[in-house]
Amino acid sequence: MTLALATMTLVVADYDSAIAFYCQRLGFTLISDTALDAGKRWVVVGPEGGGARLLLAQAVGPTQQAAIGNQTGGRVMGFVETDDFAGEHAAMLARGVQFIEAPRDEAYGRVAVFIDLYGNKWDLIEPKG
Repeated sequence: MTLALATMTLVVADYDSAIAFYCQRLGFTLISDTALDAGKRWVVVGPEGGGARLLLAQAVGPTQQAAIGNQTGGRVMGFVETDDFAGEHAAMLARGVQFIEAPRDEAYGRVAVFIDLYGNKWDLIEPKG
């Protein structure tokens, strides 16, 4: 039996603004946008090259709303890997992605932290090796 991490939930304030950010700014693809009951939608986005995907779940109620932008307690939430750090970093800057630090070299690769539209931290990384 083979297991793979396929989809992670990301609590968002609004479906459409989240789709716009992840698809237009990060360059992800809209994989699914299906209407469900009670105004909910099944919205999945992911990088063109494959890998794990994000289920964008619009927050319902104060507990979920409080988690928007701080789903990992201030730690980096996700890692976007590339084989062309310089090119992807420049493209993301041109599309308005906000990096909160300059690129740096670490033992595991070249990396820079950016934030999504809610303030969640992400790494853009080109792994070594």
